[in-house]
Amino acid sequence: MKLIILDRDGVINHDRDDFVKSVDEWVPIEGSMDAIAFLAEAGYTIAVATNQSGIGRKFFTLQDLTEMHTKMHRLVQQAGGKIDGIWFCPHLADDNCGCRKPKPGMITDIIERFNADTAETWLVGDSLRDLQAIDAVGGKSALVLTGKGKKTLESQGDDLPERTQIFDNLLAFSQYLMQESARQQAAEEQAV
Repeated sequence: MKLIILDRDGVINHDRDDFVKSVDEWVPIEGSMDAIAFLAEAGYTIAVATNQSGIGRKFFTLQDLTEMHTKMHRLVQQAGGKIDGIWFCPHLADDNCGCRKPKPGMITDIIERFNADTAETWLVGDSLRDLQAIDAVGGKSALVLTGKGKKTLESQGDDLPERTQIFDNLLAFSQYLMQESARQQAAEEQAV
């Protein structure tokens, strides 16, 4: 099983300092729908793990979140892709739950649910806490420079987990994986 976990805001869709609160405010980042489609077509299982404390803060409702995710699913399907599952944490940081990134609760649940190899699982995020969550379980981390990614690199670059790879956006990450996959396949064919 080839599993990729994506953070949502700032990776798949444009982030907002005042939270993405409605289906109208949920706007995909250019190329992100295609990136998910490319990864799905290449045989990757795609999961989304997103902190959504806006629910706990009463900025939006569970129904609003469902509508945003319905839109995301529809746009990904229109691009030819598929998201296999969405996990979200509605809690505030003060709630001290185990699922809010940087804690690895959501990540562990996703990996177990899909029976994936943790060491081969990627998490693509735009914040340090995203990368810390996958690093805590021994997976691979990728920082994208969309959303809060540039700010994360500038202010917390020294704190990124070891071997974190950096990409301009989700589309660049997907192209990297496609190239790596093609290279691996060619090497295997030569070995035969």
